[in-house]
Amino acid sequence: MKSLLSLIVLLSGSYFSIAQSPKPILGPVLTWEQSTYDFDEIFQGDQVEHTFRFTNTGSKDLVITNVEVTCGCTTPKGWPRNPIAPGDGGELTVSFNSTGKIGKQNKVVTITSNSTGASNQVMFTAMVLEKKDSGN
Repeated sequence: MKSLLSLIVLLSGSYFSIAQSPKPILGPVLTWEQSTYDFDEIFQGDQVEHTFRFTNTGSKDLVITNVEVTCGCTTPKGWPRNPIAPGDGGELTVSFNSTGKIGKQNKVVTITSNSTGASNQVMFTAMVLEKKDSGN
């Protein structure tokens, strides 16, 4: 009887551990190497850029159809226009023009794609300092 009870407990534990294992995601998944970047301190008028790298960690081709920014001071460029096979990667370069900006800047870039994952945004920050007069 004790052996039967031990067997039932063992089988029950196995059943629940199998039921809790994650299911593989079907479809493309956009996975960022780093989804945030901090330019730290820059001066008003500086133009800076950063390249965000990603991998398609899904099981089907990833297609990026659009990249949107929150203001004209931010420009996305250089993202792949062709499908990205599973396991392959790509880059998205984002430039920021700090002219007319001052203080802490938080910018969001939204990526429209066929990804089944939730990582459809990258963000960057910068602390824009007032440009000092070069005449003094």
